[in-house]
Parts: sequence; structure tokens; C-alpha cells
Amino acid sequence: MFKDGRNHVSTNSENGHLQGERSESPAPSCISMKSNQSKGEPLKFKDGNHSLLHSNTQGRRTKSTAPSCISMKSDQSKGEPLKFEDGNVSLLHRQDPEPVASYTFQKTFKLNLIKKFQWLNEVIINQGNQTLLNEIYTELYITEGHSGDINKEHEVRKIEGASRRITTEETPIKYNDIFKPLSEEDEPIRAVLMKGIAGIGKTVSVQKFILDWAEGKENQDIHLIFPLPFRELNLMKNQKLSLMKLLHVFFKETKEIKMSNLEKVLFIFDGLDECRFPLDFQNTVRVCDVNESASVPELLINLIKGNLLPSALIWITSRPAAADQIPSECVHRVTEIRGFNDPQKKEYFRKRISDQILANNIITHLKALRSLYIMCHIPVFCWISATVLERMLGEAESGEIPKTLTQMYTHFLIIQTKILREKFPKKQESDEEMLLKLGKLAFQQLMKGNLIFYKEDLRVCGIDVKEAAVYSGVCTNIFREEFGLHQSKVYCFVHLSVQEHLAALYVHLMFIKKKRNVVKKLRLLTVWLKENTISHVHKSAVDKALKCQTGNLDIFLRFLLGFSLQSNHNLLHALVTQTGSCSRNIEKTVRYIKQKISEDLPAKKSINLFHCLNELGDYSLVEEIQRYLKSGTQSELSSTQWSALVFMLLTSPHELEEFDQSKYVSTDMITESLLIKLMPVIAASRKAIIRCDTIRARCLAALFSALRSETSDFRELHLTANTMDMTGNKLNSDIKCLSTLLKNPHCKVKILRLCNCGVSDEDCAALTLALRSNPSHLRELDLSFNNIRDTGVKCLSAVLGNPRCKLETLSLSKCGVTDEGCATLTSALKSNPSHLRELGLSQNNVGDSGVNHLSSVMENPYFKLETLRLRNCGVSDKSCASLWSNPAYLRVLDLSWNNVGDSGLRCLSAVLGNPQCKLETLWLSNCGVSDEGCAALASALKSNPSHLRELDLSSNNVEDWGKRLLSDFKNDKHYKLQELRFDGR
Repeated sequence: MFKDGRNHVSTNSENGHLQGERSESPAPSCISMKSNQSKGEPLKFKDGNHSLLHSNTQGRRTKSTAPSCISMKSDQSKGEPLKFEDGNVSLLHRQDPEPVASYTFQKTFKLNLIKKFQWLNEVIINQGNQTLLNEIYTELYITEGHSGDINKEHEVRKIEGASRRITTEETPIKYNDIFKPLSEEDEPIRAVLMKGIAGIGKTVSVQKFILDWAEGKENQDIHLIFPLPFRELNLMKNQKLSLMKLLHVFFKETKEIKMSNLEKVLFIFDGLDECRFPLDFQNTVRVCDVNESASVPELLINLIKGNLLPSALIWITSRPAAADQIPSECVHRVTEIRGFNDPQKKEYFRKRISDQILANNIITHLKALRSLYIMCHIPVFCWISATVLERMLGEAESGEIPKTLTQMYTHFLIIQTKILREKFPKKQESDEEMLLKLGKLAFQQLMKGNLIFYKEDLRVCGIDVKEAAVYSGVCTNIFREEFGLHQSKVYCFVHLSVQEHLAALYVHLMFIKKKRNVVKKLRLLTVWLKENTISHVHKSAVDKALKCQTGNLDIFLRFLLGFSLQSNHNLLHALVTQTGSCSRNIEKTVRYIKQKISEDLPAKKSINLFHCLNELGDYSLVEEIQRYLKSGTQSELSSTQWSALVFMLLTSPHELEEFDQSKYVSTDMITESLLIKLMPVIAASRKAIIRCDTIRARCLAALFSALRSETSDFRELHLTANTMDMTGNKLNSDIKCLSTLLKNPHCKVKILRLCNCGVSDEDCAALTLALRSNPSHLRELDLSFNNIRDTGVKCLSAVLGNPRCKLETLSLSKCGVTDEGCATLTSALKSNPSHLRELGLSQNNVGDSGVNHLSSVMENPYFKLETLRLRNCGVSDKSCASLWSNPAYLRVLDLSWNNVGDSGLRCLSAVLGNPQCKLETLWLSNCGVSDEGCAALASALKSNPSHLRELDLSSNNVEDWGKRLLSDFKNDKHYKLQELRFDGR
């Protein structure tokens, strides 16, 4: 509430402050250097008391039927305080006697924070209704990264993942744990920088953190929390005052008690991207006394650097593009809010919509529209979609259900203007005039790259302060008059995409109504007459968007082209009187976009142009690719067709289960540039099979890095026969990239096949080092046809012996392994025997000695190996018997191309006749077996007929008699034998 009783809503900061007069009382002196460990001494007061009161009482949730969105912000403090189970509104309960002053201070401070942060307001959709944050809050996906990881790509484009950026190694983290070290050995966390795009939930995470603390649920080792949003600090940028006086201005409670020492307090600076004063960390005067006067920027810099209150914790939130204002040496942890994953999207809609049938219908509708469902990673887009679809599917509104981005946002705009009419029925200005003014503001500031505006910006567009207050449903305004220091006002739109939508609407209406192309300023009348069609406006916008390296005009372009459709013209009739008709010019625009796609643009640019074609209702290129895929023909695709293929696969409503390169292009046609073009599809798939001989290091590095994304659901990677083996080059640098992928706790890769990839024993060491740090996710590892030798096996054994290792399949065919490697391998399996199910050692010089090592681990009842492949391993009849120390688990045995002979087969037959034997497949190709061995085998099968299903005796000395003996088992229905091969048949 403000002094005049007005209520205003903030979209980017809910950190309002308590109103109060400034105090001139002296502030305490600067404290000495303190440790900021997780457990510190309590706040010290002048009276010598050291205790702070903490609450363990949890508030009862207040039921609210008003829909809400976690990303909408409020700086209001209205609403009754949280009530507790015993009916007492007091949050703090004494356990020990302490001074009334400190008790009252803590009680008042926490209660005021609860008043301020327990409610969640939406913009104007539910004016007057409020929802408890605890009822609507949905967990967000937050990762830990590294400082300096700044990316200025358009924020919606980043979320859509059409061009997955290469990220540093990431670790998931809970919002309440951002100041907690990952382990006891790690250094304490003092300063945290949290990045995230607009509307992703930064401010709401701050709000939830504060609320949990004030309610006594989390982080009770923190004594006080001071939220100081940049929007409010902007209004004091020219003031010179001490830190204590600054706190008195924001938190009037601090005037009521004298503090001599501040320990374990948290300062939260929300919205660095909204900061309107320079932060010069190099040339700022040093301030270390809380009673020393300085400018607000100087106070902030000294707090962040640790000169002022060195034991205080610092939390800064920012959009990525502004985060690099904070020097990396001042930040101990960088986190990034990634938004909602798919389960969280569903959870949000089910919390947001009380009617669960309607909520499920909304989820189903969005999932069918991949381009819209992807955008639901952004919480504010979930809110917009829920606002629109709740009315459309709930029959509060009529009309066609939105299927495109333009339709969704236009419906949202219509809903807001309807509510404005109801709230201000005597408003003289028409909706059309309002939209043109707001659209002009949105367009002009978008072209300048501005997302926050001031009174003078509004005045240029013909908007005065009174109008801005009325527009608060569309252009959310934040008045900061309660300080009594400034009369400044700051304005912004609910979200960047809302600004882009209004900007596009302005460009469209300016041409329809006044035949003006505001995108391209034409000075010559002759040029204006020649280019006086909507298609020329579209061409100007396409060219401008393609030239913009950051992609900041991509979504604006989609909206602008979407307004050309007749269906969207019909929607606009609810807002403006004259919408015109552009249908005759759409074909020209479509042709121009297709021409641009054919110019071999970067993937992210071409994909956005396909989104534009969707907005225009043209799917011809995608349909062309679909016809190609159905035909099954293999031919070289054009650049345009490749772009269409990538877009089609990415926007398919079905999950991408497998990317098999051979389905789209043959091995001899694949190029590195083509594979990079396909990278977004590979990263979005669950499985990728890449068989090419032209992959270079840069391409593999990009692949491994793309798969580290927390949004990736990648499970299986096959790389076979690439150039690095054929040219003699090694994987060194690429193994490092792969290792980074594998040791990431996020990594979901379960199957990794690197057949014939030139992996050496040195590479194997780097690879297994990564697996040792994160051994629990991988289930299958195939390193066949690589020169890893016994040294590499020794490295792998260190992973296999780890109890956390869950590897089930290990293939090391033709890897230069000897009996020495078998010894180290079996030693590891003895330490961790319960997981491995398949072991492939074919074409290695294992010999009888190696088999004897394996047999020693097979005696372990916990060793449950089911498949053992020893083809061409130098095995003789001497070691056949030792393989059956524990016959209950083995299902597949391959001894082909070994000197087994009849004597070895007799040993095997003795085990096959054992009722405990469950062997189903036995391969003995080229093993020197004759009729004599077949007779022993037939006798065993008669004793134990119920399991063997496949028997391979090809390339042996078996005559007709031996064949007939065994063929009888295949022809007899009482036996399970289904496949029997002699001489390759």
C-alpha cells in the first residue's frame, strides 16, 4: 500500500520496503573481519545479549481460489499476517528470557517480511485477488555454473533450445541451498550471483527464500535478511548516506534498536539488469564503517567486495546480459535458473488451475503444439497460457483455441483490455489509441534495446502518468514515491515477449492505417511509392532480424508476420476498428523467407524463419521433407531441406527417441558442417547413431558439450569408425570433452559406444577418471576395436571396483587385452560383483590363464554374469571346465574360433547336463569339434532339455551322424532348441 492508498504491481521485483521516515540516529561502527561459515555466533546487541529468536512454527495455508502465476511480482504489503495453528499471529516464541527490545525487534522484522512476501499478485487479470505463494510455488530448475558464463542470445530463443549453447559443467542446486557448500571441504559461500532470463523466476525464488526464512523453515543460521532491489536503489543513486541510514530508510524497524555488530546477515540485491547507476569496482572509494557516509553505488560496491561488513552474505540476481558487471573475484558461486522442466510445467498448471480436468486439457493442448510447449519453460509464459486457455477451454471466452504464438498473445491482450474496460468504464481514450501509444513505446524502446522506461520515454509516445496508471494491466508501472526522496517513476512491460508483441502490433497497424513502414525509414517519395506494400514491411523486418547477431528481434518478427493472417485480423477487430487485409501479400513474404532459408543461414536463424512460416500458416517445406522421408530414397538434400528437416524434428509433438544418421544421409556424404547443422536434433534425441569418417575434433567437442545441457534427455551415443582412427590421430582433446559430459551429475547417458574410434590407453585413463567421479549412470560401455591394452583395462577396473558403479555391459573386443588385463579386471569384479551382466573380450590374447582368472570371480554367488564372449581368445580345452564354477546365471557363451575340441566340449556337456545350468545360447564355430563331441553334447541335452535355444557348430568337423543326433532335439517339441547351425546354416 502506498501513502495515497493506491496499489501498484511490479513485474520484476516484489521486494518492496516498509515505509518510514528517515532517522538521523548515529549508526554503529564497522565490524571486524568475521568468518561466514554456515554456523556463526548470533547477532550481538548493545545490551550484551547474543541470542536471536527463531520460529519453528509453520503457518497454515490460506485457501485461495484466485489463479496466480509464480512469476508475477508484487511490492504490496496488504493482507492479514499469517495465522498459526494456535491462532496466534506471533511468529517468534521465547525459549529463554531475553530483553523485550530484541524480542520485539525480531518479531516485528520477521512479521513484516511475511506480510510483504507471503502473497503473490498477478498483474491486472485478478486485481484484488491474492494467492499465497506457498500454495502456487512450483520448484524451479537451478544449476550451479561459473562466473563469466554470459550469453546475450535472445532469451526466448535460448529457452526454445533450437541452438543449444555450449555450457560449462553444471550442478543442480535448490534455492534454499545456494549458500551451502557442496561438501565440508569446500570454502564457505559468501557471494552468490543468480542469473536467469526475464520471467524465469529469479525474484520469486528470492521471495520464497525470504518467506521460508521468516517462517522459521530454512536457513535459520542467517540472523537478518535485507532485501534491497535495484529498482528502489535507483531512486537513491544520488543520495549520500551511511549503510545504517540506508537500512533505516528501507527497514524502519532497525531504528528501534541499536546494533553494535552485524553477523551472518544477508543482503539481497534483486535485478542487477535494472541498475541505473554505474558500478565502478576499480575506482571506488574504500568504505568499511557502517556509519561512514557514501553514495549508494559506493556502499553497494564495498558490500559486494567485502570491505563493508565482510561477514555479510550477498545475493545478486540478474539477467545474463548484465551479470558481467560483477567481477568474478567478488563472486563465490554462480547459479542460473533454467525454468520449468516438463514435469514442473504440468505441476504448475495443476496448481494454477483448480479444475483438474481443465488443467489436463490445457496441458494436452500445449503438448500438441511443440513450439508453444517448449516456451512453457518460462514461468511467465505458463501464466499467459493458463490465463488464456482457462478462459477459452473453460468457455468463458469464445473463438478458435490459440495454436500459434501470435494468437496466444493476442488473446492475452484482448483479455486484459476487456478487464480495463470493466475497471475503467468512463475511460475516454479508445483501446485503439491506447494500443498505438503503448505499441510505439514498445517498438521505439525495443529498437534501442531498452526494457525499462522513464516518464520522459512515455511522454515522447503521448502517454502521461495518469494514463500509465490505467495501463497497468499491459504496461506494469512501479511508483517509488514512498521514500519521500524522489518523484521518479519507472515502467516496464510484464515480459520482454509482451513488449515484442505490442511492438509488432504497432508496426502492423502503422502500415494498415497510415501506410508507413516504421521499420525502414524511407526518405524518397519514389522509393516509398514503389515499396508501399505490407510485404516490403515484412522484408525490412526479416532483414533487420537476420542482421541482429543476438537474435533480439526474432520473436518480434514472428509476431509481425503472424498479424498478416486473416484469422488474426479477425481477432484484432476486438481491439481496433481497421485491420486491413494482407492475404494477397503473404505469398510474397513466404517466398522471400524461403529464399533466405536457402542461403545456408546459421541453424538458429533458419529455425526462427521456419517458426515465422508457421505463424504465416505455410508448412510446405516441412511437408516436402516428410514426403522425402516416407519415400525412403537416399539423396543429398539441399541446404533448405536440411533446415526444414532440423525444424521438423525439433518441433515434432513426439519425443525424439533416436537420431540415426543413416536414415537421413549416407556415410560418404556426411560433412562436419552438416553434422553441426544437425546438432540441435542430436542433442534433443535420446539416442544418436553416428557412423561417419569425417568428424573432426570441433564437431565432437560441440556434440559432447551440447549433451551436457540439463534439458537434454540424451541416453545413448554410438560413434563408430571415424577419421581419428584412420589418420592415426588420437581423441585426446575430445576425450576431455566427453569426460566433462560423463562426470556431470546431470549426465543421463546410459549407453556409450566408441567402436574403432582410436581410443588409446591414455585416452582410456581420462575417460575412466570421469567415470570414477560419477559412476552411477552408465550401464553399457563399448570400447571395442580400440588400442586400450592392459593399461587401459587397469584404469577401467578402478571404476568397476567402485560399489557405486552400475555398469551392466562391458565390451572390449580386439583391444589388445592379455591375461594380465583379465587379472586386474576380475580383481575389480570381486570387489563389486553384483552388477555386470555382459562381458565381451573377443579377439584378445586372453588364453587359458585369463579364463582361469575369470573363473575365480564366477565362483562368487553374487557374480551374476549372463553373457560371456571369448571368440578367438586362444582358449583351449583345459579351461572349459573352469568357466562353470557357478552355472546358475550364464545364459550366453561364445567360444568360437578357439581350440576347444571334443575334450573341451565334453567338459562343457558335463555342465550342460546339470539341472542348475540355464545356458540358452552356445556358440562353438570353428572349434575343432567332431561327431564325438556332438554325442557328448546330445547326452547332456537329454539330461537337461529345458534351456538351450541356440547352438552354433558351423565350420567344424561334424559329419551326418553328429548332425542327426543334434537335429533330433530341434525337431522334438519337448526340447527348447530353436536354432541349430552347421556350416553357416
